Amino acid sequence: MTDTEFAAIVGRTKKIVLSAVRKHLAARFSYAIDDVVQETYLRGYRHLVKDLFRNESSIESLRMNKKLVREEEKAEKAGERQNEYPREELSQEDAEYLNSLIDRLPDKYREVMLLKGQGMSEYEIAGRLGINTGTVKSRFSRGKEMLHKISGEVVR
Repeated sequence: MTDTEFAAIVGRTKKIVLSAVRKHLAARFSYAIDDVVQETYLRGYRHLVKDLFRNESSIESLRMNKKLVREEEKAEKAGERQNEYPREELSQEDAEYLNSLIDRLPDKYREVMLLKGQGMSEYEIAGRLGINTGTVKSRFSRGKEMLHKISGEVVR
């Protein structure tokens, strides 16, 4: 199967697949609908190439529901573990310095850093910003790297 042939299939079936995913994906996971549709097509492509295709966009939605529930549970457990250890409060001076550094970040990193600083979980941030948890994790990680570089520039 060529890329052009597969693109034609996607073009003809996109509305149907999107409808099936919406129907079977839990409403609280609506922020992940694009990821589910993409995964559905990737799995479909792999199966078409191997001549094992079955019409399973609803099954992919159910699979993603289970995956997202597991992510929620992990986030809740992580939150419980974080609560076991008291957070060290920053001095007013340190908080102002950190905020001045965060203000220099690009918007998409700044908003994740600020929400994480407010104690929100990755799952909560994902829901609030309409992005998946993997994106939250990568933006937080990249934001920390940027803060480290920025703070080095400020100190010099």
